[in-house]
Amino acid sequence: MGGLWFLQCHLLSLAPSTPSPDIPPALPACVSPSVTCRGSTLCISQSQLCDGQRDCPDGFDEEPHQQSFVSSRGVPALVCDGRSHCHDGSDEVDCPTIAAPPSQAAALKCRMGSRLCKDGRECVLHSHVCDGEVDCKDGSDEQDCELLCKAGQFQCAHGKRCIEQHQVCDGKAQCQDRSDEMDCFEPSKSCSHRCDNSRCIPESFLCDGERDCVDGSDEENCALEPCDSHQYGCSSGQCVSEALRCDGYVDCKDGSDEKGCSMPPHCPAGLRCPHSHQCLVEDWLCDGEDDCPDGSDENKCVSSPVKCGEFQWSCVSKHQCVPSIWRCDGQIDCVDHSDEEGCGLVRCASNLYQCGSGECLDRFLVCNHITNCPDSSDEGPGCSTNNCSSPGSPSCDQHCVSTPYGPRCSCVAGFRLQADGLSCADVDECRVQPPFCSHSCLNTHGSFYCSCHRGYLLDPDGHSCKTPEEPLLLASVQNELLVMGLRTSSLSVLSINERPVFCVDYDWTDQRVYWASLGEDSINLRSAILSHKSANGILLCLGVKPDAIAVDWIGRNLYWLDGLAGQVLAVGLCPTTVMHQNYIVVLDEHLDQPHSLLLLPHKGVMFWSEVGSDPEIERSGMDGSERKVVVSHGLSRPVSLSDDPLTDRIYWADEKLQCIGSATLDGHNVRFLQLSEMPSPFSLTVFNDMFYWSDTKRRTIQVASKNTGKNRKVLLKRPGQPFGLRMMHPLRQANVSSPCEKLRCSNLCLLAPEVPTRQGAGALGLNAVCRCPAGLILAGDGRTCSPPVDSTFLLLLSPTVVTQIYLKTMHAGMGLKHWPEHRELLLPGMKQASGLDVALQDSMFYIADAAQGSVDLMKQNGSVLTLNSRVLNLQEDLVTALAVDWLTLNLYWSSSKQPDLYVTSRQQHTVALLQTGLHGTTSIALHPPSGRLCFTAFAQVNGRNLPQVNCAFMDGRSQMQLWRKAVIPTSLIFSNKGTQLYWADIGAGVIGSVFLDGSGYQQFKAGPGLLISFTQAENILLWSTQDNDVTRLWFSDGDQPKQLWFEVKTNIVAIRAYGKSSQKGTNGCSERNGGCSQLCLVHPGGWSCKCGRGFQTLNTTACSQSLQCPEGSRACNDGSRCLPLTKFCNQLFDCFDQSDEINCESNLNVSHLRAACHWPRSLTSELPVTGPGLSPQSYLLVQLLDPKSCDVQQCNGHGKCVTVGRVTTCQCTLGYQGEFCEEGPVGSNAPLILGILSLIGGVLMAVFFIRKRIRAASQCQATDKETLMTKMDERTIYAECFNNDLYDPDPDMVIISEDFLEFSVWFCLTFL
Repeated sequence: MGGLWFLQCHLLSLAPSTPSPDIPPALPACVSPSVTCRGSTLCISQSQLCDGQRDCPDGFDEEPHQQSFVSSRGVPALVCDGRSHCHDGSDEVDCPTIAAPPSQAAALKCRMGSRLCKDGRECVLHSHVCDGEVDCKDGSDEQDCELLCKAGQFQCAHGKRCIEQHQVCDGKAQCQDRSDEMDCFEPSKSCSHRCDNSRCIPESFLCDGERDCVDGSDEENCALEPCDSHQYGCSSGQCVSEALRCDGYVDCKDGSDEKGCSMPPHCPAGLRCPHSHQCLVEDWLCDGEDDCPDGSDENKCVSSPVKCGEFQWSCVSKHQCVPSIWRCDGQIDCVDHSDEEGCGLVRCASNLYQCGSGECLDRFLVCNHITNCPDSSDEGPGCSTNNCSSPGSPSCDQHCVSTPYGPRCSCVAGFRLQADGLSCADVDECRVQPPFCSHSCLNTHGSFYCSCHRGYLLDPDGHSCKTPEEPLLLASVQNELLVMGLRTSSLSVLSINERPVFCVDYDWTDQRVYWASLGEDSINLRSAILSHKSANGILLCLGVKPDAIAVDWIGRNLYWLDGLAGQVLAVGLCPTTVMHQNYIVVLDEHLDQPHSLLLLPHKGVMFWSEVGSDPEIERSGMDGSERKVVVSHGLSRPVSLSDDPLTDRIYWADEKLQCIGSATLDGHNVRFLQLSEMPSPFSLTVFNDMFYWSDTKRRTIQVASKNTGKNRKVLLKRPGQPFGLRMMHPLRQANVSSPCEKLRCSNLCLLAPEVPTRQGAGALGLNAVCRCPAGLILAGDGRTCSPPVDSTFLLLLSPTVVTQIYLKTMHAGMGLKHWPEHRELLLPGMKQASGLDVALQDSMFYIADAAQGSVDLMKQNGSVLTLNSRVLNLQEDLVTALAVDWLTLNLYWSSSKQPDLYVTSRQQHTVALLQTGLHGTTSIALHPPSGRLCFTAFAQVNGRNLPQVNCAFMDGRSQMQLWRKAVIPTSLIFSNKGTQLYWADIGAGVIGSVFLDGSGYQQFKAGPGLLISFTQAENILLWSTQDNDVTRLWFSDGDQPKQLWFEVKTNIVAIRAYGKSSQKGTNGCSERNGGCSQLCLVHPGGWSCKCGRGFQTLNTTACSQSLQCPEGSRACNDGSRCLPLTKFCNQLFDCFDQSDEINCESNLNVSHLRAACHWPRSLTSELPVTGPGLSPQSYLLVQLLDPKSCDVQQCNGHGKCVTVGRVTTCQCTLGYQGEFCEEGPVGSNAPLILGILSLIGGVLMAVFFIRKRIRAASQCQATDKETLMTKMDERTIYAECFNNDLYDPDPDMVIISEDFLEFSVWFCLTFL
C-alpha cells in the first residue's frame, strides 16, 4: 500500500498510550476526512491530494502513490469497499449498511453502495461490478456486462465498461483500470516534459545545459543543434559568431574556435600562450584566472600584500581581501581560512545535538552506543543512568533526547527551543539573511514555502527560480555590439562600429537595439533590429551628446543624458532619423556632472547619478517632477545604475570605490559589496538572483550573486574594453497599460509618477503629461502642440532700435547664434531708450529716453515708427518705470528724482498717485479691466530701504504690500486674467510670481548670466540674460525647463510680449473718459475723476485753474489750497493730497530746517546727521543755506552745501565732482549711469540691513533640491515654492546672485 494509505491505517489503529521515551511521540490524528502530512502536524483536506500543488512541507501530498488510492471524488476508494486492506481491518469499521432483499435478510446485509453477489454470500461495491475484475466468488459481478459500446462512448481496457467520450482524459478515473486517464498528456510549449513524477517543465528547459529535473531527464538524449549560417559551431555545441573564429582570443568554452588556425594574429611579445596562438592582455597575467590552456599565465606569480577597500575584510595573510559580509558567514573564503576564525561557537539548530568540539549531530545518533562526535561527547554514563525514561525527565513540548549530560528537550526542524528549555516556537525562515528563497517566502508553522514572481518557475531545489525564456546579455565591447545567451553561451556580433560604443539599450516590443558611439564631431544615436545580425544600424539622432541612453518601452520614448550641457532629453521612439527640433528637454536644473540614467517606466520615475564634487543619486518623475536626492553618502564616482524589479532596489557601480552599492527606491537600507575582481567597474545590470558588471581594467564581463557576491564567474574576456550592459528579456520590459494611449498627445507623452490614493493605500496607476518640442506651445486641452498664433510677437528694446519678432518663428530653430526672422523699428530722436510699453489698439509706442529724461509717444506704421508727441519731459531726471493704461492712454510713471507714482494723461495733465516715501520704483504693471496696479520699488521700512512688491487700485487707494523677499524686483507683469503677478528679480537671478492675495509664491531660476528683463505672453515665459557682451533670449512654455532661443551681441534693455489675449476688456473709463474732463482713474467696481497739477476740482468731473498763491506761500499739488512755506515739510499733513510733506529730508530736524531757510549765509546751524558707518558719538556739522542760494548757486544744483567747522563745501551727488559739483559725466549716459549706480548702491546697502533668510518651509524647498510642479495660469511650471513672509514675523535675507555682483563690479570699472 502507498504511504498515504499506510498513514491512514496507522492513525485509525493508533491506541492512546504513553509513548516510550526512546520513541518520538506519535503525531496527532487529523479529524476525518482530513489527512496528516508526513512528519508534520499539518492537516490538509483530501481534495488537496494530487492536485498539482504542494501543500505538505515535504511534498508528501503530491507523491505518485497517492493517486492510485484516490477516487474521482478525491475519497480513498478502498475504504468501506467490503475488503479489508488495513491489517487490523480498520478501513471497514463503522461503514453504513443496506438491507438485503427480504428473502436473504437473515443471511447477509450489504453496506450502502454495495450489492449482494448472486450466491448471497458476499457483497460487492457497485463500482466493482463490470470492472474487469472478479470480486464475487461466483463471478456474478462480471456477468451480463455490456461488451459493445455505443457510438461516442469509450470502452475501458478491461472491456467490461463503457463511459461517455467527454469523460476521457478529464482528470477523473471512471474506469477501474484508469484506462480512460492514460496517455492523456499532450506536450505544450509551457509544459513539454514531465519529470520527478509531478513536475512539468517548458520546452525551453530541455537541453539548455542546466539540470531542471532531479532525475536529469531534461538533459538526456540531447542532440547538438546546428548553428546559424553566420555562426561557428564549437566542439561543445556552443555557437559563436564567425567573426570571432581565429581572432587570437578564446570564445568557445572548450577553446575550439582558436584551434586549427593557419594564420595566428599579431600578438605582443610575452603575451602569447605557449603551445598556442592564443593572445593575452597584460592585465590578465596573474589575475587569478587561467587564460592559457596550460595555466601558464598564472605560473611564477609573486604574491604581495594588498590594500583592502573600504567595504572589504583583510585575510590574515594580507594577500587576499574578501567582502566584509563574508566574514563569519559559515563559509570559508580566505585561503588561510581566517575569515571564519574567531567567530565564536556556531550554535546548532534545535533539532540537532551539539558536540563539545562544535559539530552538529542528529539527535538519534546520541546515546546509541556508538561514538559519533570527534570528542566522544555524544556517549557517556549519563546515557543509561539519567535519560528520558528516568523519573523526573522534562516534559518536553516535542522530543526528549537522552544525552550523556541528562535528558534534554529537542525541537524538530523548523522550530527553536525556547529559554525555558521545554517549549518550541516556530522559526520564521523568511527573515533569515541571506534569504532561503530566491523570490518570495511564506512562513508556515514549522516550515516555509518558496514561490516565484510572475513569469518565473520554481527550480527543483525548491528555493531558486528560473525563467522559461533564455536571458540575453547585450554588451558593447570596444567597437563591437555583442549578444550573449546566458544558458547556451551563444555569442553573436550584432554590429561592428568605427568608434567605441559606450552606452546601449533595447526595445523588446520592436526588437530593436539602440546605442551611442563616438563620431567625428558628435556622438550619434543609432538603432538596429535584433534579428538583423551584423547590422550597422540607422542613424537615429544626429548631433546629440549622450552620456547615457534609456528606452521608455511603455511611453515609447528614448531618453538620453547630456553631461556636458547638464540636461536630460527625450524624443519619441522612431525607426527613422529624428531632427533636433523634435527633442524636448525634460530636466536641466542643477545638473552638475550627470553620468548614468535609469528609467522605471512601470513606476513613472527615473534615476540619475552625479559624479562631480558632490556625488549623489537623484530621482524624479519621468516628466521631471517630484525631484529629490535619494543617496548622497558613501559615493565617490557612481558611473552606472540598474534596478532589481523583484526587490524594488536600485544598484550602482562606483568606479572609484571599486564596489557595487544598492538601496531601496527611496534611498534607504544602503548596502555595499566590494569584490577584488572589480578594480574598475563601468556598467551594471541586475536580473533574477544575479548582477552582471563590466570591468574596463580586467576587460571582463562577470556575474555574481546579488545578495552575497558569491558564485562569481567570468562570462566574457576579450581584449577590447567592455562598456555598456543591458539584460534583454521580456520580463525586464513587462507590458503595462500606458496612460499615453488614453491621453493621445499630438507630439510627445511623458510618463509621470504614480498617483497616490487619498488614504495613501497604494496608487491609482501611472500618470502622464503631454510635452511639446521647442517652438511649439501646448494648447489649452493639454494635448495639442501648435506654433504660437500669428499675432503673438516679442518686442526687444535697444538704445535706438525696437526689434519685433513673431513667436511663430521659434519652431524654425533653437540655440541660434544670430537673430531669428525679425524686423527692426528705428526710434527717431531717441538717444538712450530705457523703457517701453505699447497700446495695441492705436499702435502707440511709449518709450522712455534716459539721456533726455523724456517719454515719447510714437505711432507705428508698418515697419516705421514716427514721433507723435512728447508725453513727459523731465529735465535732468530719469524715468525708472512706466506703464500705459491702454483703455484711457494714461501713462503711469516714476522717476529717480520723483520716486513716487504719478499719472499723466495724453493731454499731459499730471497727478501724484501714490506718495508713500518710495526710494526707487523699478517697474509698474496695470490691469485696467480690474482697476488694479502693482509696482516694484524700494521703500523705507523701520529706517531701512527694502525691496517690495506692492499693489493698489489704479486711483491710488487701498495700497498693500504683496511680497518683500526680493533683491531687485523689476519687469512686473500681470497675468492675462489679472489674478497673478510675475516679475524678474535681477539681483537673485529668478523669476517670481504670486497671487494677488499674497499666496502661492513660486520662483523659476533663470540663469545662467545676469537677468536683464522678463515678459510673458500666451503662457510663455521669456527673459533675457547678459554675459559679457552677449545677450541671450530664453523661454519656457511652463511645462518644461528653460531653452535657449537665440543669442546676439546687442544691448537689449527691455523685452515685452503681446498676443491675441493681451489688452482685452473694458472698464468705467473706457467710454468718453468716464465723463472726466482730465484724468479718469479706475478702481475695482468704479472710477473717479482727478485734476492735474495747477488745477482744482469744481465738481466730481470738472476741473478749473488752481489758485494763485501770494508770496511766501505755495499751492498744494491738487490745487485745492495755498499754504505758507512753513507748513511744508513740518511733519504734519496740511494738504488734502499730503503733498506738503513730499520730498522732505526725513533725517533732518524740521525746526532747524525752517529756521535755517531764512538765516543769512554767514550764520550756521550745527545739525547732527547720522549715516552709514558713523557711530552715535560722531556727527557732521551741516549748514543748510537757502536751497536757491546755496544748493543751486554754489553747488550748481548737483549737491548740497555742507559746513564743517567754519568752512562750507559742496557734497556732490553721485556722478558729479569738482569743488562746486560743476563736472558731470561725459556723454549722454549720465542719467542712466546715475540711476543704475543708485540702484546697485541701494541693493548692496540692503544686504547689510536685511536679516538672515528664515528657514525654508519643509514642504517648499527641502535640502534634497526637490523641484516641484506648480500652477501657472492653470498650467504647470518648473518652480520652487516659498512661504510669503508677510504672514511670517521674521524677515528674509536677500540673496544676491553672483552674476549681479560680477555685473556691478564690471559696471563700476567700465563707466567710472
